[in-house]
Amino acid sequence: MLKSKLILLLIIITLGSCKTDESIDDSYSDIYNLPLTPYNYSSVAFPDNFNSYVFSFNNTPTDNQITNDGVTLGRVLFYDKNMSINNTIACASCHFQELGFSDNRSKSTGFDGDQTFRNSMGFANAGFYKDKKFFWDHRAASLEEQVLMPLQDEVEMGMTLDVLVTKLSELNYYKPLFENAFGNETITSDKISKALSQFVRAIYSFNTKYDVGIQTTNNIFIDFPNFTAQENLGKAIFNGKETPEANASCVTCHLPNVDPLRFELELPVNVNQVIFSGAEPDNIGLDIDNSVADNGLGAFLGNPSFDGHFKTPSLRNLELTAPYMHDGRFATIEEVVEHYSTGVLAHPTLSAHMKDSDGNPRHLDLTDEESAALVAFLKTLTDYDLINDERFSNPFVDN
Repeated sequence: MLKSKLILLLIIITLGSCKTDESIDDSYSDIYNLPLTPYNYSSVAFPDNFNSYVFSFNNTPTDNQITNDGVTLGRVLFYDKNMSINNTIACASCHFQELGFSDNRSKSTGFDGDQTFRNSMGFANAGFYKDKKFFWDHRAASLEEQVLMPLQDEVEMGMTLDVLVTKLSELNYYKPLFENAFGNETITSDKISKALSQFVRAIYSFNTKYDVGIQTTNNIFIDFPNFTAQENLGKAIFNGKETPEANASCVTCHLPNVDPLRFELELPVNVNQVIFSGAEPDNIGLDIDNSVADNGLGAFLGNPSFDGHFKTPSLRNLELTAPYMHDGRFATIEEVVEHYSTGVLAHPTLSAHMKDSDGNPRHLDLTDEESAALVAFLKTLTDYDLINDERFSNPFVDN
């Protein structure tokens, strides 16, 4: 009898110690399909290459740390078409999981069928965007600010925050989710912002062919044993080893602290080899001048010196996120590579690293073989685990 009681006590203690989040109320199982115990989002086993330097990029504010219940609420909000004024689109309508949380249209479609202003970016590892500003023109000072802007855009989702709060407050299935995430059922725009931001930040990407290789060598300049000869050639072109005249090539913007002139033989312990988004907006010579519909950061700041400057987005899942650039002008990765190879234009505010020593646009002048190799390397950044991860999928039964 005593032994049986001890076993029962151990079971109770074990179950209690494993429960760190509130259980989901299954009263709404006809509306959303959520596990009774929330998925784990807050305790992630990052690879060693996500080192202390990489974590210095982390833009998570102290008052909005990721919690399992917070991300669960954010996931429901992200996929809920009630977030738009006429219940026709959700955040996920422009950010499809299977497309790396981007859109396959040049510009997305808003709640009334109108076209949005820019191409929809994927946002894996958005929590590691070093500059902490969001959108193509950096107009959002934080992710918490960014997630509320599409909701209020007159083309995208057509809401006001007051209308949104009232609308969600009348949907009973949100009550247990807000209670679990924030300790009470009261819905506010601040809580909506925090939950959506938590969901977006929880979308980490580090399960790619590239990640297997970099974890093996811990040096981007060493051939990866799991790569084909073509992929290793593409990696060498990317990091500038094969194109020294191109001023380090792609790595200059997409892994900006990896300097091939310094690090080719031995990389320091703290270096970023996993976050492929740039530290600042750039003008990459897409247009010849500023007589275009969208001048990016320059238009936002009202400063022509920054015309044509746009965010340098992450290259992760690039294979899935076509079309490319802020206006979706390039349909394929091959077209993007060709731009850098031969197509950079002499815009008046062309970024310095896009110019040669004479101030002319810098072209990589890749051969067909080199272009194909660079494309092959970029495709090693595709995270198939992420796009099939149920934790980030649509939880609604009929939506």
